[in-house]
Amino acid sequence: MRQSNGWVHLILIISCFLAVFPVLWILATSFKPEAEVFSSSIQWIPETFTLENYKTVLTRSNGIFLTWFKNSVLIALFTTLVGLVLSTTAAYAISRYKFRGRSGVELSVLITQMFPGALLIIPLYLIINKLGLLNSYFGIILAYSTVSVPFCIMNLKSFFDTIPYELEEAARVDGLSHLGTFVRIVLPLSLPGLAVTAFYSFITAWNEFLIAITLMNEETMYTLPIGLQQFVNQFNTDYHLMAAAAILITLPVLCFFLFAQRYLISGMTAGGTKG
Repeated sequence: MRQSNGWVHLILIISCFLAVFPVLWILATSFKPEAEVFSSSIQWIPETFTLENYKTVLTRSNGIFLTWFKNSVLIALFTTLVGLVLSTTAAYAISRYKFRGRSGVELSVLITQMFPGALLIIPLYLIINKLGLLNSYFGIILAYSTVSVPFCIMNLKSFFDTIPYELEEAARVDGLSHLGTFVRIVLPLSLPGLAVTAFYSFITAWNEFLIAITLMNEETMYTLPIGLQQFVNQFNTDYHLMAAAAILITLPVLCFFLFAQRYLISGMTAGGTKG
């Protein structure tokens, strides 16, 4: 038994190393000077630590990276807000109310998850262009919401199903309205599910590249994933600058995860059971 556990631990250690190693490599590369990065010898740990790569990334082209950072923050936050508002109300309605076409609505939301994201690029571009929303925050937030909201609805619907309906009936007996019950009873009990939904919406908007590069063609409107591509030139790649930029891009997501991790861990499993 102990020998079996030893093999399990060994496999887990190797798996963790394989998962963490690329991140550690990028982190080390971000602190290496350019000459050391392009050296023929492989240096696992920088011989000379430097912050010049971060300085170059933050100050190049009159601080354009900070503009991209601002764009990504605004787009990700508003996509998260829109995703939470639309998905919580829609998921609650599907979970609690019986109305004509309920199963059809639920099925249509589920079917949208079957199509690959690349298939939506042309329709999204045509719609956003028709509305005159190219190169605008509202246009890309609208596009991201169409991608994230269906998944968020299904995730929250499963979570709402785990909340006993008797709690809401008791609240209504005490005088709460339907809206009051939803806001004061259901939402507080759904914090783990809401955290997962918010995290998914934020990550979707923060990391997405294909839709962003299709809808944004002005440099000042680029998001961080598009900006990261700018370090890849026609004849060479600035790996040291790309590594520094990648670390800066990762920090907000890491902070978001650390802030909401206790809700995320419970929320990822709570929606998988009922009763």
